[in-house]
This record gives sequence, C-alpha cells and structure tokens, in this order.
Amino acid sequence: MSASAPSVAVHADETVTYATARERSAVLDALIDEQAAGDPSRFRMLTGDRPTGPLHIGHYLASLRNRVRLQEKGVETFVVIADYQVITDRDSVGAIGANVQGLVLDYLAAGIDPSRTTIFAHSAVPALGQLMLPFLSLVTDAELRRNPTVKDELALSDGRPLSGLLLTYPVHQAADILFCHSRIVPVGRDQLPHLEQTRAIARRFNQRYAAGHSVFAEPEALLSEVPLLLGTEGTKMSKSKGNVINLRDTADQTAARIRAARTDSERRITFDPRARPEVANLLTMAGLFLEESPESVAERVGDGGALALKAVVTEAVNESLAGHRSRRLELARDPSHVTAVLREGNARANEVAERTLATVRAVMGMSY
Repeated sequence: MSASAPSVAVHADETVTYATARERSAVLDALIDEQAAGDPSRFRMLTGDRPTGPLHIGHYLASLRNRVRLQEKGVETFVVIADYQVITDRDSVGAIGANVQGLVLDYLAAGIDPSRTTIFAHSAVPALGQLMLPFLSLVTDAELRRNPTVKDELALSDGRPLSGLLLTYPVHQAADILFCHSRIVPVGRDQLPHLEQTRAIARRFNQRYAAGHSVFAEPEALLSEVPLLLGTEGTKMSKSKGNVINLRDTADQTAARIRAARTDSERRITFDPRARPEVANLLTMAGLFLEESPESVAERVGDGGALALKAVVTEAVNESLAGHRSRRLELARDPSHVTAVLREGNARANEVAERTLATVRAVMGMSY
C-alpha cells in the first residue's frame, strides 16, 4: 500500500458519508413538504448566527431565504443569536449590541415571523450553560480536538493558545440544538461533524443517564443546496475579510463592491469554476438571485466581458434585495420593536430550556 493510501481512504469515507447525508436530507425535505403543516413540532428546527458583524448575501442565499421557506411550510423554528460564541476566537465582543440589533432587523426584513419563530440570545438563557455540564461529561478531549472547526479556528489564531471556550465549542452547539429538542438542523457540508457530535451527545446521554430511554432525539441534517460563494477578491466570503456584500448596503454601495470584484481578461463569459473561479462566482451569484443556472446567465452575457457581467450581477442583487432593504429601513425606525421581539423570544426560549433542564435533572436523580 502506498503512503498516500490512508488519506485517499479517509477522503473516500467522507465522500460516502456526505452522499448518505444528502440522501437523508432529501427524504427529510420531502417529509417536511408533506407533513410539517399538520405536525410542526415533529420538524422543530434550530439555526442561528454569531453577531460578529452585518449579515451578507451569503447568509441571505444560504440560510435566511431557507428559514423563511421552512417557516411558511409550518416548521417550528428557533433562531439563536450566539453571542457567547463571539469570544471563542476573539479578544473582545466588539459592537455586539449593534450587531445583535442588526441581525434581528435582517431576520424580520427577510420575512421571519416572531409569532411563529423564536428569536433569542444565547446569553439570555442561563439553562443552556447548565445543560453543558452533563454534556461535557459525554465527550472526550480527543474528540473535541479532532473537530474540523476547532482545528481550523486554532490554525487561524496566529499561535494563540487553544482556549477552553474554543475547545468546547461543539458542546455549546449541542446544548443550543438539544435544549429545544430540535429535530432538524440546516447545515453545510463543513458543519456535518458538528451535528454528528451533537447526535453522539444525545445518544450517550440517553444510554448513560436515562437507561436507554429517549430523552433527546438525534437531530437530522438538512443540507443546504446553495454552493459556497467567494468574496469579491476571490477568497472565501467572510465578514472578517471585508470582502462581502452586506444586506444593509445601499444599491450604490453594492454596485461599487461588484465593480471592484476580481474577474479575468477573457472577453467571452463562460461558466468554468475550475479555470475561471472568480467569473464563475459572479455567475453563480447572479443565478441564485435570478433563480437561473449560472450557465444561462453566462449565455446571456456572452461576449460582453467583465463589465457586462458585473452589470447583470449588480442588477440581480439590487432588484432582489430592494424589498428587504426597504423593510429593514422601516423596521430600524422603531428600535423598541426589535427589543420587544428579542425579549419575547428570550422568554419563550427560557421556558423551553427550563423544562428541558428539569427533565435532565430528574433523569439524573438531581431533583432535590
């Protein structure tokens, strides 16, 4: 066996695992279509964001639109604003108050209905921290260190020592998911290991502390079909890199960001992700907003070159987000409404979390 065989085998295993996850996700999506309206709690969903800055079009395309779609199908949803997770890889919380308010504004502007979706802040639900303690007893140091997100964040930390908060990041997420007995979790491919850790924690809790009874169901992954978008300079889109188009940007700001986006010198526009990743990224972006294939967008641009391509992308983004931006501006005129939405969501999340914690204590013989 050659020296490269083990890594090839690992890659093959990951491919098979992903293919299986996609199949299960497709079945789950079909069940939601058929049954969610009649039995919302069966498909209860947990999703959320870290308040590290404004949401951008990657968030909108990959998650916000999907949350609204699932809400309209009848899925009962919890959206966590993961404020404690801000400091997993940072020295300070930054402008966290403004960031939290901005998230809620974008949620509401996108169509998330607080009467059907519970929007809450992690720090406002003390029982989440208490749930973490028994959950931490169910994972090993080695498992946490193998988690891809923990490894990636540590690699990007410029030699900073691994903090306890970052090391236990997957357990925080497990507490977020399991406290509300979430049955489905929308994730991308890179987040599957996180969800698998949560499933393992649920399974181990039932076995170790509940004599095999199902206190926690193992949540299922609902995989996003939206491909990973690159930022305007050709690397992964990221708030920290400043290479994004924010949802709160004006039409002029959006046009300026797209004009500055990297392309290439070829006049004929074609969709070739391998050879022309920056051009392919812009075509994908336009296609997602226009609900067309990137190939059809490329055909339309033809020999127009980068200038024509960017004009198409700019128009697609600005027209698609015009309603969102208008609603966001209107909502921002009443900060008390945003505060009320979060207060009500926090209260609802606390009720659910306290019930779950009471069950956990009872199962563990700690109801004294």
